[in-house]
Amino acid sequence: MRRICAVTTAARFSVSTTALSRLALANIVANVMIVVTGGAVRLTASGLGCPTWPRCTDASYTATPEMGLHGAIEFGNRLLTFAVGIVALAVVVAVLLHRPRRRGLLPLAVAVLLGIPAQAVIGGITVLTNLNPWVVGLHFLASMVVIAVAYVLWRRTTEPDGPAVLVVPGPLRTLAVITTVVSAAVLVIGTWVTGSGPHAGDGGAARNGLDPEQASQIHADGVFLLIGLSIALVFAFRAVGAAGPARAALVLVAVEAGQGVIGYVQYFTNLPALLVGAHMLGSCLVLLATLAVLRSTRERRPATSAHDAASTHDAPAESAAPVAV
Repeated sequence: MRRICAVTTAARFSVSTTALSRLALANIVANVMIVVTGGAVRLTASGLGCPTWPRCTDASYTATPEMGLHGAIEFGNRLLTFAVGIVALAVVVAVLLHRPRRRGLLPLAVAVLLGIPAQAVIGGITVLTNLNPWVVGLHFLASMVVIAVAYVLWRRTTEPDGPAVLVVPGPLRTLAVITTVVSAAVLVIGTWVTGSGPHAGDGGAARNGLDPEQASQIHADGVFLLIGLSIALVFAFRAVGAAGPARAALVLVAVEAGQGVIGYVQYFTNLPALLVGAHMLGSCLVLLATLAVLRSTRERRPATSAHDAASTHDAPAESAAPVAV
């Protein structure tokens, strides 16, 4: 009787795959938005609107009217961190309530959840170091890592739990991996450019000492390499008849082109704040599009039971080789 009640209770509070997937997608959106709002803090020179951390002032955890607009903007962004954390916590709960239990989802969900306070701590260090540009860059890159993990979690919610196998030749998978590495490098170099530019987040914050033009040129060179690799992926995938990966690579090229246009316009118009904010959003989109290409090169097959594996032991092997993801 107790077992029947337990099963009934679990079924009553279970979370469907559709609901779990939507929550995981909301997780991505929330983490992208915190990047955009964090950029707004810096671009409005509100980085030290709350001059200390974890309190907003030495005497208060909240902004005071005397702190004006900058204090309200910085404190508002701190509050948004709690909202992002609530979404991440909801995803963890949904994973636990999902039936049947999915192997591998919980570690990803917990990693995203733990990434939120980790970002908050790094954000606090940026304040305590008077917006040190290298720490500010680390804060941005930490957000990119959380977004990447959130993306993997979202895609895993719609995949079976079997082994991942390649759907393209091995060399093209390698090319996709190289493209992903270059994309990550472009993000890192982009933080160098930001740290050398005029948007310090506060009038008294130091810059990283790099020459803005040279840093921008290195960043542009990386972008050209990334676009070249992405275009190569489009043609290579089409050549082997991999329609899905080819579409993903084409989307990546389109996102990169849009990001490139914004980057050049902002450079030649003296870095207006609105375009810099759009460029930060574009960075998130480039990362997500790059991960989509990498994921498209393999697919997961439904998991087989021990009985099924034994019954198909003498069957021909799959032509696609297992890959680690």
